[in-house]
Amino acid sequence: MTTIDASPLSGSERPGPRRQEVATKIKEYILRNRLKPGDLLPTEAELCDAVGASRSSVREAVKILSALDIVEVRHGHGTFVGRMSLAALVESLTFRGLLSGEEDHLVLGQVVDVRQTLEQGLAAQVIAVLDAEHRTALSALADEMEDLAAQGQNFLEADRAFHLKLMEPLGNDLILQLTEAFWQVQAIVAPTLRTEPEDLAITAQRHRAIVDAVEIGNVAGLQAAIADHYAPVRASIARAVQD
Repeated sequence: MTTIDASPLSGSERPGPRRQEVATKIKEYILRNRLKPGDLLPTEAELCDAVGASRSSVREAVKILSALDIVEVRHGHGTFVGRMSLAALVESLTFRGLLSGEEDHLVLGQVVDVRQTLEQGLAAQVIAVLDAEHRTALSALADEMEDLAAQGQNFLEADRAFHLKLMEPLGNDLILQLTEAFWQVQAIVAPTLRTEPEDLAITAQRHRAIVDAVEIGNVAGLQAAIADHYAPVRASIARAVQD
């Protein structure tokens, strides 16, 4: 039987409405002053005056916003507007995926659905804008994955770079952030799955098929290659559910 720790949280652990209220005011300040990612925020004292809060409340609010990448604290330099990444989404989905354990990989299956839908839906646009430089880079990454797979080694970093490089020519920062966010969730949660020895080689080959479809400008072929690419992880999820 699981023992539940019902002891009360200390003051520093409780979220508290005041911190959330001040965090909201800081966000409103950023919007009102049309600050952009990388812009310097006022000093702590000035921010206290601007949002009408104490130093302790502002510090706690900044911690909340920093965890969400809304602000970035650079010690010795000040607090800046963050790059607004999807770090909070990644953390939440990763926790849900790991919490489900090996009995229920619903979250991971949904992440794979989103990744496949996104890439297949953009296949025509990708082929239309992918230039020779990006095609060469994709081919080189596929070579790297095949070489590592032949040695029985994982190729996570090459896989991440491949999917970002595929989406990069679209020039859409949100698509790139979504691509990386869902890739990170899958990369963290997927090791809980049971894989087969040949899965590495199969996955590397599926990346090569994506490159081949891109090279000849075959939209339907690219969509099919993307579906095939996600087949091994779908099979692993199915085995986990069956077990």
